[in-house]
Amino acid sequence: MNMTDPIADMLTRIRNGARVKLPKVDIPASRLKSEIARILKNEGYIANFKIVEDAHQGNIRVFLKYVGAERVITDLQRVSRPGCRIYCGKGEIPRVYGGLGINILSTSRGVMTGREAARTGVGGEILCNVW
Repeated sequence: MNMTDPIADMLTRIRNGARVKLPKVDIPASRLKSEIARILKNEGYIANFKIVEDAHQGNIRVFLKYVGAERVITDLQRVSRPGCRIYCGKGEIPRVYGGLGINILSTSRGVMTGREAARTGVGGEILCNVW
């Protein structure tokens, strides 16, 4: 089956897994998805991730993070979709929940958070918001 939006599929798997308090979720691997997982780990939204090789494309195993009985990721929201791309300049990067969440951008210098992009002075495509 051909998937039109693999990033939205990744975010949905993480969101659904966190809502039912699964310890880990498996996601079909790609370079962009592993960069998003790296950012989520660095920002403290997931415990860890691991790339599991198999005969096809491999999987990214994301270990979800919880504080007591509460999940760390409240929600993930896809912003730029294949049908409607959303771009922002270096001075127009939106804040997520007044700075309590992060947004992940795809820039000319790689995938980074909105804060990193503003500090670096680049804009790009807003992939998703996480809080």
